[in-house]
Amino acid sequence: MEPLLRENEIVANTQAALASHSVESVDKIINALKESIDHISASPENTSETLSLLSRHIKEISTQTIEEHKEYQAVLAKYGKVIDKKWRHDVTLASNPDAFEGKDKILQKTIALHFICQGKFDLGRTFMREAGLEISSELQAQFVKMYEILKAIREYNLEPALIWARAERERLEKRGSSLEFQLHRLHFIQHLRDQYLDESLRYAQLNFQYFNTQHFREIRRLMGSLAYINRLESSPYADLLSTEGWTNIQNTFATDFCSLLGFSRESPLFISVTVGATALPWLIKMSTIMKEKKNEWSQQNELPVEVPLTDDMRYHSIFACPVSKEQATEENPPMMMPCGHVICKESLNKLSKGQSSRFKCPYCPNESIPTQAMRTELKEVKIFDNYKSNCLRIFWFCISVSCVEAYKMQNIQHGYNGCTVCLLDG
Repeated sequence: MEPLLRENEIVANTQAALASHSVESVDKIINALKESIDHISASPENTSETLSLLSRHIKEISTQTIEEHKEYQAVLAKYGKVIDKKWRHDVTLASNPDAFEGKDKILQKTIALHFICQGKFDLGRTFMREAGLEISSELQAQFVKMYEILKAIREYNLEPALIWARAERERLEKRGSSLEFQLHRLHFIQHLRDQYLDESLRYAQLNFQYFNTQHFREIRRLMGSLAYINRLESSPYADLLSTEGWTNIQNTFATDFCSLLGFSRESPLFISVTVGATALPWLIKMSTIMKEKKNEWSQQNELPVEVPLTDDMRYHSIFACPVSKEQATEENPPMMMPCGHVICKESLNKLSKGQSSRFKCPYCPNESIPTQAMRTELKEVKIFDNYKSNCLRIFWFCISVSCVEAYKMQNIQHGYNGCTVCLLDG
């Protein structure tokens, strides 16, 4: 990977330099136009000469810019060759050109939400204006507020975050968050670091009592550290001085803030692209094997292998029946057949024709009867309520199969085809 990383760095540096030079070139052309307008206004009789000089000047700037772009294209071409040399696989095997057909607005909204979630507000507003999109100004204001508070935390000012946490105490407690206590803890450590004994005691008396039941052990440790306030660095409580707490509190605050808005901390676009990239090697390998054998993956074009995802890429356990493509409900729950494959109850009844006769599994040669199927309860992982209804599967063919979360149940491996992450509000 080292050659690839080196070439990537060269491309990035060349691109940054080119962008800077291009902006300078545009500024030069604008200035030349303004000067020419002034000269023509002052001396109309010299208009032809002024325009001739302007034309030569613009041509010189354009020629220089074109040459710089040629150099960049050469660097880019070299980078492409390095990529082709490293990966000889055809990634189009795992793509679906019709994935976004008729979904332009959904995709554009997803991109706009990505900019807003990442704090790129000017870019997001420009994109929305050019795409003709409308996203709630209230939602945008909430993210602006979040980034203002995060900026204050980076400047070691916890007061805005504490004000927000107090106002949202009830909602935070419902989701099991300890954010407010962690903020008070960090504020107490600030007084401790500055060796303000009286302020530390007063702050603890005012703010720790509410959290005493749930965080008694941690509060007791903080109180114990007061005995070493003048030599905390060499005490058993030296870890309290670690700057890691400030990084952690930023992540915790952002996660809780986004959660109360019905969003994940990472943008849906980032997660979808990451999952798609993670799944790509498995997709290419399986598509290559199936192509050589002249077989299809299955009747439903689903991947017959598990694509391992990290815990932070698992969101919820919605089950989509691989036969009917419908989401499971209480009335139509997932049913596991003796062979280990899972389909919804309605599909099971249709396959068995509502009788007790034996029927063949749609995915393997095994046969069974309806009464042998067991209702399956799916394990909850993470749920973001507002993401349940509308789901955009980025790289549909690529990612829908990587949504599969396989785990062993009764010593048999089962695949559950659900969405990777829902992108839009319910």
